[in-house]
Amino acid sequence: VQLQASGGGLVQAGGSLRLSCAASGRTFSSYAMGWFRQAPGEDREFVAALIWSRERTYYTDSVKGRFTISRDKAKNMAYLQMNSLKPEDTAIYYCAAGGSSYVHRETDYDYWGQGTLVTVSS
Repeated sequence: VQLQASGGGLVQAGGSLRLSCAASGRTFSSYAMGWFRQAPGEDREFVAALIWSRERTYYTDSVKGRFTISRDKAKNMAYLQMNSLKPEDTAIYYCAAGGSSYVHRETDYDYWGQGTLVTVSS
């Protein structure tokens, strides 16, 4: 599975961005798609995940109500719609795909995209 993340950029606080993750390869063997982020000087952290088969979603508390993860099965794409962005959302965002039934840990994922930078100015 190859993953390509895109859609990052510079946005003012309160603005919106939509990140995209294009998947190719053996996507149907993947159980979940996830988004993680890594702020400067910080560890990479879980943001959101979607279970392909059940369309069940998970979010970290800090983004609940602001971010929405979704997918387009026909296009093998996953998305992260980010609204009401805050400066603390500034990070490199990574998409990931995995075959585990768990979704919150980096080790739950087998494949990673290269990351896309999101910068939120105050």
